[in-house]
Amino acid sequence: MHHKFGIALAGLTLGAAAFAQTKWDLPTAYPATNYHTENITQFSKDVDAATGGKLKVTVHANASLFKAPEIKRAVQSGQAQAGEILLANFANENPIYALDGVPFLATTYPEAKKLYEASKPAMEKLLAAQGIKVLFMVPWAPQGIYSKKEIGSVADLRGIKWRAYSPATAKIAELIGAQPVQIQQAELSAAMATGVIESYMSSGSTGYDTKTYENLKNFYDTQAWIPKNAVLVNLKAFEALDPATKAAVTKAAADAEARGWKVAQEKNDEYKRLLAERGMKIHKPSPKLDADMRQVGGIMQADWLKAAGPDGASIVDAYKKK
Repeated sequence: MHHKFGIALAGLTLGAAAFAQTKWDLPTAYPATNYHTENITQFSKDVDAATGGKLKVTVHANASLFKAPEIKRAVQSGQAQAGEILLANFANENPIYALDGVPFLATTYPEAKKLYEASKPAMEKLLAAQGIKVLFMVPWAPQGIYSKKEIGSVADLRGIKWRAYSPATAKIAELIGAQPVQIQQAELSAAMATGVIESYMSSGSTGYDTKTYENLKNFYDTQAWIPKNAVLVNLKAFEALDPATKAAVTKAAADAEARGWKVAQEKNDEYKRLLAERGMKIHKPSPKLDADMRQVGGIMQADWLKAAGPDGASIVDAYKKK
């Protein structure tokens, strides 16, 4: 009896508007079990709890709602209120998005954090001009080279079938003389099993998620770059929230960012251990391979600075001063 009375009373005093629920879709391209997706799922639970169920964020994992290349446009146009992207994939739109994918600029988490702080204002300005707000950004693990055969130098990679999934990884292929093959993560396992690709650069988590150890047995821990995923929200969708809900989203986002950076570092060590347990050889790159790759990085940093112009130069200067 009390229960019915309570509902009736609430209806009378607050009106139906109090129960108006806002629903957001948040597409991501990664599996539900990936730590980025788990972190976003926790964010969505935090928002639900903090708003008393007023804002429901539904996470659509594994490219089920939009494929990776479509997510940014979907958020921009409001087809999805929020979404997660790998920033470096949007280098063709603006070089600033690709900064964390420039090899050997930031190779440790503290460096990646400084680079993030130095580039954040420019990034937020760029996205705001497209009607997008950044909720939070979380790094992947440092990128290494997976290879079917053992490699001692860049010369050993000439002609090898190399997975290119971003402008940066395609450029590396060109500089090292590998054969680039465009393959999205969802198709990666099949491409390795059938010999379509024999090598690629990525993190320990991707190697584990895609069971790379079944086909390619070597991982060179080059720590070439530490790319980030950004969780974005359509600015109009965010502005439509009431102040308390906005504050709840902003707090949940800050928590998700802090948690995500911590988990990324823990997971990096864990994934290397898991790969090794499954027969992957984890190599420290030879001095020659390291020097060769840093040379490739130097060329790409120069290219990036040329493309990004004075804006880019000021970010890199700010980063180097930190």
